Amino acid sequence: MAPGPPPAAHPRGLVPPAAAPSPRGPCPRARRAGGSVGSDRHDGAGGRLPRRRGRSGGSDARGKGRKYRAGAEVPARWRRWRRRGTGLAAAPRPALALGVDPGGGRLSSCPGPNCPGPPGVQALLRKLQSLVEVPGRLRRWAAPGGEPARALRCHARARAVLRHYRHLPSFRAIEDESHAIMADLAQRLRARLRCGGTYPGLTECVEMLLQLEEPPEELCQEFLSHAGTRLEAELAALEAELPVADPSAAATPPPASDILDFVDRGSSAFVGNLCLLAASYRSLFEGRPGAGDGRLEAFAASLTARYFQLLERRLGLERGLGDTSLLVRALDRFHRRLRALLELLPAAGAEAGAALVARAARERVDRYLRALQTFFLGCLGDVRQALAAPRPPGKEGPGLPDLLATLASSILGQLKAVLAYVQLFTAKDVAFASLPYFKGEFCVEAVREGLVVAFVRWLCRTARGFADGPAERGAPAAPPALLLLLARLCLDYEATTISYILTLTDEQFPPQDTGPVVTPGPALCAEARGAAQRLLDHYVQVQGAAVAQMLRKSVETRDWLGTVEPRNVRAVMKRVVEDITAIDVQVGQLFEEGVRRAQSSDSSRRAFSVYSSSRAPGRYAPSYTPSAPMDTHLLSNIQKLFSERIDIFSPVEFNKVSVLTGIIKISLKTLLECVRLRTLGRFGLQQVQVDGHYLQLYLWRFAADERVVQGLLDEVAASAAHRCLDPVPMEHSVVELICERG
Repeated sequence: MAPGPPPAAHPRGLVPPAAAPSPRGPCPRARRAGGSVGSDRHDGAGGRLPRRRGRSGGSDARGKGRKYRAGAEVPARWRRWRRRGTGLAAAPRPALALGVDPGGGRLSSCPGPNCPGPPGVQALLRKLQSLVEVPGRLRRWAAPGGEPARALRCHARARAVLRHYRHLPSFRAIEDESHAIMADLAQRLRARLRCGGTYPGLTECVEMLLQLEEPPEELCQEFLSHAGTRLEAELAALEAELPVADPSAAATPPPASDILDFVDRGSSAFVGNLCLLAASYRSLFEGRPGAGDGRLEAFAASLTARYFQLLERRLGLERGLGDTSLLVRALDRFHRRLRALLELLPAAGAEAGAALVARAARERVDRYLRALQTFFLGCLGDVRQALAAPRPPGKEGPGLPDLLATLASSILGQLKAVLAYVQLFTAKDVAFASLPYFKGEFCVEAVREGLVVAFVRWLCRTARGFADGPAERGAPAAPPALLLLLARLCLDYEATTISYILTLTDEQFPPQDTGPVVTPGPALCAEARGAAQRLLDHYVQVQGAAVAQMLRKSVETRDWLGTVEPRNVRAVMKRVVEDITAIDVQVGQLFEEGVRRAQSSDSSRRAFSVYSSSRAPGRYAPSYTPSAPMDTHLLSNIQKLFSERIDIFSPVEFNKVSVLTGIIKISLKTLLECVRLRTLGRFGLQQVQVDGHYLQLYLWRFAADERVVQGLLDEVAASAAHRCLDPVPMEHSVVELICERG
């Protein structure tokens, strides 16, 4: 029987090879409709066909009695080719290329070298055997508790072949069964993804789902959602560590742990897991459609913003100064972990994290400023207590120079210690010290201007506040010694301390050439000098007012018309001299002597006339001449025209002579105004004459210019004579005798 025509062309364009006539003729066994299970079949050339082992033509891939899905199409064509004597050599090329048995069974390799067919058919048959076993393997590995990774690898190897030849019913059946198994695996993987778990577990689930060709946009959304739930729980755990503010309580309770432990937990848990999440997301969805639209950046930015808020709340719970090194270590660890996160997600709050570190450092600097201010006020309290403390008889308390030295050294030492603590923020081993803020703005605006300059200005304002209307603020008046001490302190700051502090600050925190403008040293020195000037002027006013108050009361409470003939100097005049002498000693402890105008020879003689010699007669005679009252007025006015004008409240220089001169001028001016308001009798005029001479004997040595004292006392005598009803002065020799005896 002649061989029939070759089979039709394959739908894919693959044509089976032409049938070759067998030299030996068709085998009788090959002309049978088909062989039984396990029987030897021969092709048309007399060769033995591969034996179907283990399965019948009606079994499925696992041998469970299901019909092979090739149907009757492939076996019929196979039988036709066998009847034509072509055998395996004429089998369809797609089947042989993939190891498919057109008869519907599994083909085994030929046992011997005489196996007919093209070269490599044994390998193709093995491929067919593996392909038929795919559903069974997938079912075994994809089952719960199995090995889904192996199932995915197996499915990935067979998927392209099954998809390419799915137009064949046999391949379509294997593909459909494999798809059903993998769909069930995908459902279980999604359920596992929804249950959460560790980040490696979530990553593994998503990776397997992506291998199953699940939509990447859905997977990335689910991945971020479930990972976000875990990160939210970590943030909630951090928030639970923060004490809740109780409105009824006076203060918020302190946190349970220190700032370093809080940052460590946040960095290791939240920031570390966020880094793992970002790395996993990038490895899973990088370059996939629908997953590169900025979801990860927005997701990470929202979470890091919450973490920054919690950390800022925890930083706000720091009480007092605490341990600055601990704070620096905590901020350093936070910045290092944040920098690792920013390498993965540059848009995940880089500016916010750096701003948080900068605010924490600035807040600590502000606390140091408040601590310096509190320390200075405490030192002032100690000084006031030392000045007001009662002293046992014969035992002197600390002098003003000692108090000043203690105050100045304490303030300077505390300021140096604060600068050393603040310098920890710019140490070389601190990661955030390399930020531009800590190289420029922190050194200039936070430390130099915000700490050092601000403290010096505050010190000057505080010291000046003791002179600028303390009664208006309701504060008790400062003791005069404190005013004097603060004036000297501000003067020393103007001279040396300010320049030393600024130089030290610039060495430890070098400013940049292009940085912000700094306050020049001379401007601070001018403020300190202004405060010292105001304090010293106020000291003169306070001490002058105290002496003037005694003089005013002594004048207002005396009956100048009915007084008796003077025999002694009034006690108040002796008290005035004693007080001014004490003021001279007090001022001399802190200020230099000063320059006096050259004294005349007459004043030298008066210096010795206090105890021995007598004053030249006629000194006050013109003012007390009783011959003509109008002549007295005329002479007084003429003296005023040719005398220098005395400025009572002129600025005081920083020396002892100037301070005493100001106090004397205020005192004598008050005496003059009080005398002008009284009406005197003869003995009242003589008492004023005696008191004035006594003051002139003892006060001229304290003044910078004796003519100031002389001029004011002359005006007092002239005013007393003008207000006297019977202006008869006492003999000058008697006046000197009384003053010497007094």
